Amino acid sequence: MLLAMLQDNAAVLDVDANLDVIDQAAGRAAAAGAALLLTPELFPVGYAPLRIAAEFDYSSVPQIRERLAGIARRHGIGLVYSLPVRDGRGAHRITATFLDRNGESLLDYAKVHLFGDDERKAFSPASEAPAVVGFEGLQASLLICYDVEFPEAVRAAAGRGAELLLVPTALSAGFDEVPQLLLRARALESQLTVAYANHSGQEDGCDFLGGSVVAGPDGGLLAAAGGEAELVFAEVSAADARAARDKVPYLRERRPEVYRRWEP
Repeated sequence: MLLAMLQDNAAVLDVDANLDVIDQAAGRAAAAGAALLLTPELFPVGYAPLRIAAEFDYSSVPQIRERLAGIARRHGIGLVYSLPVRDGRGAHRITATFLDRNGESLLDYAKVHLFGDDERKAFSPASEAPAVVGFEGLQASLLICYDVEFPEAVRAAAGRGAELLLVPTALSAGFDEVPQLLLRARALESQLTVAYANHSGQEDGCDFLGGSVVAGPDGGLLAAAGGEAELVFAEVSAADARAARDKVPYLRERRPEVYRRWEP
């Protein structure tokens, strides 16, 4: 399956401009034969936690969702997007949603590990485990940004059968080791493909690294972006994950009953 990832600079709280960027990227990705477009964390509203907390109208989320579903339907492409959401108890979460080619929701996920003071002031951490869904012959799951830096989160998705992990992110400059080393280790140790889509440029005073990557189940790089706006493509395969798991059966040979006794 051909996967596309959007790496670009969002305009903070300019939903129309950001959805236009996603729309254009979806059209280009679909024309190239991609089945799925992965976009960065909070891209439709821009990454600015404190401004979102102070200025974002959460009642607009259903309309934004419908517009994103329309993009997926119009271009006939799967779409992963990330939005701030107020849940039924009034808590504000960072979420990701996975749409199929018809704009129907396949999967929702809320960020478990919040990064930095601004995120912790603006949002509440979730606690639900990542779920898995079938798409184009692959078993896929979602995490968001900082979540993927915790091996437990990635292993939870892999243990539920994920072969492809889709990660919208907002990684600032100065953390080059995350896409270059850590993401590849996560893919290798849990024997799945990890796709990690980041912002580029500056938003609300934050300089973003870019550096979006797709890491295969053997830890190798399938695609890597530079620091500028770019549409990144990679071929991803369920067969690669299955072959890696047959070669070295990390998942089958885990001993969770032992590990539980190791907890301090």
